Amino acid sequence: MESAAHAKPPGGVKFFYSVGQIVESGYLAVNGFIFFYYTAVLGLSGSMVGAALAISLVLDAVADPLIGSWSDSVRSRFGRRLPVMLIGAPLTMVTMGLLFSPPAGLTPFLLFLWLTVTKMSVRAFASVYNIPYFALAGEMSDDYAERARIVAWRLLAGVLATVLINALAYSIFFAGEGGLQRPGNYPSFGWAIAAIVLAGGLICCAGIWRYAARLPQPVHAPEPMGRRFLGELTEMARNRSFRILFLSMLLFTSAAGLHSALQSHNYVFVWKLRPETIQYTVYAYLFGILIGIPMTPALLRGMEKKAVVVMGLAAIVVAYTVLPVLRVAEVFTLTGVEALPWLCATTFFVGIASGLIFIAYPSMMSDAADEHEQLFGVRREGLFFSGLGFAGKAAAGVGTLVGGFALDLLRFPRDLGRQVDAVVAEDVLKGLVIGWGPLPAALCILGALIFAPYAITRARHEQIVANLRAKRAAQAAPGLGP
Repeated sequence: MESAAHAKPPGGVKFFYSVGQIVESGYLAVNGFIFFYYTAVLGLSGSMVGAALAISLVLDAVADPLIGSWSDSVRSRFGRRLPVMLIGAPLTMVTMGLLFSPPAGLTPFLLFLWLTVTKMSVRAFASVYNIPYFALAGEMSDDYAERARIVAWRLLAGVLATVLINALAYSIFFAGEGGLQRPGNYPSFGWAIAAIVLAGGLICCAGIWRYAARLPQPVHAPEPMGRRFLGELTEMARNRSFRILFLSMLLFTSAAGLHSALQSHNYVFVWKLRPETIQYTVYAYLFGILIGIPMTPALLRGMEKKAVVVMGLAAIVVAYTVLPVLRVAEVFTLTGVEALPWLCATTFFVGIASGLIFIAYPSMMSDAADEHEQLFGVRREGLFFSGLGFAGKAAAGVGTLVGGFALDLLRFPRDLGRQVDAVVAEDVLKGLVIGWGPLPAALCILGALIFAPYAITRARHEQIVANLRAKRAAQAAPGLGP
């Protein structure tokens, strides 16, 4: 078990591990359609949709740490992560399909309940898969740079999965004029993506189980969850590095969630893009991530992970600000295909910056888990990544809640949601642009200020790992163990 932690996993293991990213990427990709579907297409108020998604976020605050603790304590011949993942993947598929298939004729309140329950279920079951999946990345190697490479493999697979999902969405399910505004297109889209999610999760588990089974597991049976859980949470809260990473990521993903929630409204009503052209902005974003993936390990050869994250956040703030401010000032008023190159350029730079952040952050969380073991004598990868997972899903919780209230404050006309080429008042359009760009940028700046005190450098992490290896060796030596 000790050698498995020190080793660099072979390419085949990293490949099959990366396929599991399809579960999270599928979940995140469909999030971009939920807000528009339930507000503009089904006519539910923005406040009700935002409230439904926020309620599901409250469940995450309780469920994610429980799942992380459960994942940390499992003992089986398949390792401590895979049994939990195998429960989460099929349940994610079923609830994701139901999310896009509300029964016809529901009253607004019943539609609100349907959205709340199905979104809550998708969140919970996606966490059952994703939290142990993310924790595996920190366990597969304890090398400072190798962890970033493992995350890069995962992120690359996520980019490819997102390209596939968006190509299916805009070229098949929502193709044609007004395709996003037709309610009948959404159920088949939801079930198709749900099937892809299940396939990715099962392929990952089948490909990595031998390697995962050799990773360290709890030696002794844990205490009952009810007795140990509050103590574990208190212990996590005492870790300064975890608090910094969690709170800064929470703000960054909330900013991304607000931007994503209002994106379809901006593309359809402000920039007047057709569904077939919207997909090119997504591809520009993903191409930017593909640039950021190899760039991150290269930068990390001479830079600290903290500096790479700050660089990424600064680039996102600029990208979120420039074009929206020019549109509000009526300096940039192009629409349709004339606006497309500028929008693609914006999302391209956001993609590069996101690539830097999405690789560095999970790697830093694994480093912080090493620090936690040195400080408290126990490993909590599951709980650490439950915090990261909860912060990530705030993108569809806090951000969408703010976006929903913003729509209602702007008095966005819900009756225009299904009308192709609908004319919306200019003041409403400017409000949509501000909520889509400068407001998320402000949240990113606040996240960067919280992130500033993070202090695990390369040198400090090397010392932490050396201390942990020496301690484990001493415990394993005959007559020196506990």
